[in-house]
Amino acid sequence: MIPTLLAKIGLPILTNVVAEALGSIDTSVTKGAAKALRDVDEAIKRGQITPEQMSEANRHTEKMSEIELEERAANIAEINKSLRAEIASKDQYVRRMRPTFGYLMALTWAAQMLGIAYVIVFDTERAGIVLNAMSSLSAIWAVGLSVLGIYVYKRSEDKKLRG
Repeated sequence: MIPTLLAKIGLPILTNVVAEALGSIDTSVTKGAAKALRDVDEAIKRGQITPEQMSEANRHTEKMSEIELEERAANIAEINKSLRAEIASKDQYVRRMRPTFGYLMALTWAAQMLGIAYVIVFDTERAGIVLNAMSSLSAIWAVGLSVLGIYVYKRSEDKKLRG
């Protein structure tokens, strides 16, 4: 009964909502995806996709989600293992790696922001080019700041444990 209910109500609503959202974005890719979702909705309404097929698709999705969660858990476990080894290390450099990394991130962030501010104020005609170039660095900053965030979080946890 639940697969039938999902096939009759759940998935059509989901495909309609996503199709509407994608259809409102003015690119050929999103328009194509919206059309494909509308076609899926029509196939469901005509009975071309059976509740059994929907059930199998749901089972597959659940399995893929389970695999992804296991992978994430393994990655987090490995990160935690590395952090515990760092904390237990007697080597002063290893123990000071987190603060050093944090200070370097702060210095490079400040240098970049000061450079951008300088260009915006004193070289205004090139500001657009520089800001666009800076946006290309977002992936690099995301990685560095993510690592720093994990460091800060784990250090805060360590401090709580040690009182």
